[in-house]
Amino acid sequence: MNIIVLFGPPGSGKGTQAKILAEKYNLEHISTGDLFRYNIKNNTKLGQEAQTYINHGKLVPDELTTEMLIDELKRNSNKKGFILDGYPRTKSQAEALDELLDSIFQTQVDVTLALYVEDEILVKRILKRSEESGRSDDADESIIRNRIKEYYEKTAVVSNYYKEQHKLVELDGEGSIEDITAELSKEIEKFV
Repeated sequence: MNIIVLFGPPGSGKGTQAKILAEKYNLEHISTGDLFRYNIKNNTKLGQEAQTYINHGKLVPDELTTEMLIDELKRNSNKKGFILDGYPRTKSQAEALDELLDSIFQTQVDVTLALYVEDEILVKRILKRSEESGRSDDADESIIRNRIKEYYEKTAVVSNYYKEQHKLVELDGEGSIEDITAELSKEIEKFV
């Protein structure tokens, strides 16, 4: 089973790339954003809790995110592998993921592919996404900037966590979708 983590700030293109790559390599795409939206739309207990944090531009706490991810991984345990989009975001999530993958699937993360994009480009991309998709969590620039700030404050340590394991590959996320897909594919093909 292959486990690919796609890492990057909000608006870096990881969701777009994860969908393309999941189809290309026959992997299951798991987006924590989609998990949150599913749980919120269906008014689950986890969704109600997550909505409170999202409305204030804060990251959903590790335990809540991990609960949603565990449910999704178990539902798809027969798949060839996964591309994780938006998880892990903290060191404790990364550690929980390692434990979960080892205990349930006897596997580990193959590689973490990190997309880097300038902050102003991220803000423009997210505002445009809001116009196109109608996502209310993408419409307020101050919330967007807070999400980006929180991302950097809480996730920088995750980069170091995977770097120490020699599982981090940093890539420029500012090119065309096709160019970024080509660069990501080169890295994924080392494992699948």
